[in-house]
Amino acid sequence: MKVPSVQYNPLLPEVRENPYPYYAELRRDHPVYPLGEQGAVVVSRYEDVAFVLRSHEHFSSGAMGSLAGSGEMLIGSDPPGHTRLRSLVNRAFTPAMVAALEPRIREVAAELLDRAGSRGEMDLVSELANPLPVTIIAEILGVDSALRDDFKRWSHSTVSGSAGSQASDDERARAAKDRQEFSDYFLQAIEERRREPRDDLISALVRAEDEEHALTADEVLAFTQLLLIAGNETTTNLIGNMVLALLEHPEQLQRVLDDRSLIPNTVEEALRYDSPVQFLFRTAAHDVELAGTAIKQGTVVLPLYASANRDERKFPDPDRFDVTRNAQGHLAFGYGIHFCLGAPLARLEAKVALEELLARFPRLSRKSDAVDRLDSFFLRGLKELPLTIGAENQSTD
Repeated sequence: MKVPSVQYNPLLPEVRENPYPYYAELRRDHPVYPLGEQGAVVVSRYEDVAFVLRSHEHFSSGAMGSLAGSGEMLIGSDPPGHTRLRSLVNRAFTPAMVAALEPRIREVAAELLDRAGSRGEMDLVSELANPLPVTIIAEILGVDSALRDDFKRWSHSTVSGSAGSQASDDERARAAKDRQEFSDYFLQAIEERRREPRDDLISALVRAEDEEHALTADEVLAFTQLLLIAGNETTTNLIGNMVLALLEHPEQLQRVLDDRSLIPNTVEEALRYDSPVQFLFRTAAHDVELAGTAIKQGTVVLPLYASANRDERKFPDPDRFDVTRNAQGHLAFGYGIHFCLGAPLARLEAKVALEELLARFPRLSRKSDAVDRLDSFFLRGLKELPLTIGAENQSTD
């Protein structure tokens, strides 16, 4: 494989800060790119990323299996195991159930924003983007949403643990302790539901059976952890990235203020424009060729969701944020059998969050031009987004 001139590495601070120029060069000149000494390759064009994601017979999801600890995890399994797991959890996580959550999501968002509004300023991340999805997923699971600070710490340790080689010994020890607490808490909750079922998702997962056998405790643990991580990380980052994009493009924000029916499409464009998950992992199941490049069996493959979503072959003028764009087909939630099970919930939460935010504070503004990015090599989000939402900004609608 020819060594390219571009220096792309997701661990580099300059890449984390703004990966999109790197993605553009990869798509143009190096669609399958060797990731230095890691022995992995990154895939950057839409067509190729979609092929990797849908072709589980060529690219295994097993590389994702350790993301949330123990158990066969839905995100890290291949058929037939994935088919069994997905069919079981689908019964406990239906579109009708998600749609029925909208009044509660709106109630929680309103409470959070009204609390912030009394001060005239807020941090969007810590006061809305994080507590809203965490509270909702905790209530769905049937766990105490008052522990959301613990949930945030546990989930962050789980996803950041993938970059353990970049951490100090103390940081790795703290992360391991957090992940153990995470597992212990949910294993106890699972055991309680086996003894005394409740009207919650953990109980539904414990009860779920197919023709042969029920989910094991480790499988229930892995799925509940995955849901909580998504609530803590992915949806939080979607809301933060979306509001930041609107504030960085005031003409687009004004379009949304003038026509609130654009909000669902704004969510889709935000997912495309600044994807909360930049990439995940696959492993070549056998020797395979992609975009004219030979990939050996066992090679770790990084399909760049965020690069695919900026591919000019799929989306004209892809670096432009446009709330009226047809963003259909973006890969922010994946593709194929691993399309995100929680996508309808994430979309609903982001829609409601933006509706409630703009209804109360239509003239919101940033307190600073500085952007404090999340310290993650595969998630893209914000640590904080300080806003001015003073009384003069309050809507009179």
